[in-house]
Amino acid sequence: MIQIENLVKRYGELVAVDHLNLEIREGEIFGLLGPNGCGKTTTINCLLALLKYDKGSIRIFGKEMAPDSYEIKRNIGVVMQNVAVFKQLTVYENIDYFCGLYVPEKKERKRLVEEAISFVGLEQFAKTKPGKLSGGLLRRLNIACGIAHKPKLIILDEPTVAVDPQSRNKILEGIQELNRQGSTVIYTSHYMEEVEQICTRIAILDHGRILATGTTEELKGMIKTGEIITIDAISLDERQLAEIRELPHVFELTYEEQRLTLRLSSARHNLVRILTYLQEQDLQFGRVFSEMPTLNDVFLEITGTGLRD
Repeated sequence: MIQIENLVKRYGELVAVDHLNLEIREGEIFGLLGPNGCGKTTTINCLLALLKYDKGSIRIFGKEMAPDSYEIKRNIGVVMQNVAVFKQLTVYENIDYFCGLYVPEKKERKRLVEEAISFVGLEQFAKTKPGKLSGGLLRRLNIACGIAHKPKLIILDEPTVAVDPQSRNKILEGIQELNRQGSTVIYTSHYMEEVEQICTRIAILDHGRILATGTTEELKGMIKTGEIITIDAISLDERQLAEIRELPHVFELTYEEQRLTLRLSSARHNLVRILTYLQEQDLQFGRVFSEMPTLNDVFLEITGTGLRD
C-alpha cells in the first residue's frame, strides 16, 4: 500500500530523514516508533505531500504521491497529536465539516457522520461544543473527524496522549475495529504497551533511518536480552556482585537500594542458576521476578535510548 524509497529531507545542515526505505502492506496496523526528533513527523508530512523532500519517492495505493494527488488523499484519514477541531461548532457539526471535505452528498454524509459518532461513543454529546468535553472525549472527537469518510489508510499520531485509561481502551479498541473493517493504519506512540497490543508490524526509527522492522516477536529476537531477572530485598557485597556478573549468560547487572536486576541472553535455566548461587551463599531475599524482554527493552537496546527521553 505504501512504498517509500531512499527518502531524504534536509533542513539546512540537519538531515531529518536520511535515505529512508519503508514498505507498509495493506491490512496492517503498522507501528512507527522513535524518540523525539527521530524523523517520524517529518516522514509523515512527506508521506502526505505536506513537505517537499530533497530526494526519493513515495508511492501510495501504487501511485506516486504529490501535493495535487487528490484521488489518493480522499482515501487517507489523518489524526494528529494536537487536537484540531472548531471550538464554535458542536461535535456533530465538526465531524460533518471534516467529512464534507471528502463527501459532498448530504444524505450520504449524514449517514457517515452518525456512524462516526456512534463508533467513538459520543452519541450523548452530539450537540455539545468541544470546550465542554473532557480530554478523552476530545480525543475521540478528533479521531471521528479523521475517519468519518471511511478512508483506506488512517494515520494516527499519538492519539492517546494524556487521556484516561477508559478512553485509551476505547480508542485502541476502535483502531482495531477500523482495521477489521478494512483500513490500513499507521500508528505512532510513546506507550509501548499500546504498540504491543495492537500493531501487527513495527519499525524503529532514529536519526532519520529505519533501524529495525518486524513483528514484536521478530524484534525481540534481534536483541541480546532474552530474560530479565529482578530480586528484591537482597544484601550483596562487591565480591558477590562480581561473582554474579561472571555467571553464564549474565551481560548486564544493576544493584540499587537492595534490588538486583540482571539482563541475560536467551538460555535454559537462567533463573535456576541464579537462585542456586544465592542458596550456596546463604543469602536471604524477597520477591523474585523473571520476565521476557518487552518492546521497550528492544527499543533501549537497538537505539541506546528510552522512548521518553
